[in-house]
Amino acid sequence: MDVKLTLKLDKYVIDKAKEYASSHKKSLSRLIESYLKTLVDNEKSPSDADSDISPFVKSMQTGVKIPADYDYKKDYSDYLAEKYK
Repeated sequence: MDVKLTLKLDKYVIDKAKEYASSHKKSLSRLIESYLKTLVDNEKSPSDADSDISPFVKSMQTGVKIPADYDYKKDYSDYLAEKYK
C-alpha cells in the first residue's frame, strides 16, 4: 500500500535527483523508495560484517584474495626501485 510523504529538500538536490531518475527511467518517488529500502534492509541484518558498504562499492569486488602476510610497502618499494633504475 502506497502512502504519501512530504519532504523538504534543497531545490538543487531535487532538480538533480529528478534528472537522475529521468535518465534511469524511474520516478523520483520510486528512486527514493529504493534507496530507503536498501537502508532498512541493511539494518535488518546487522550480522553482515560489511553492511556499511554501499551496493556500488560491493559491485566492484574482484574476488582476489590477498594473503594476510602481504607486505605492500616492500612490493611498492620494489616497484619504485625498478621504475627509477
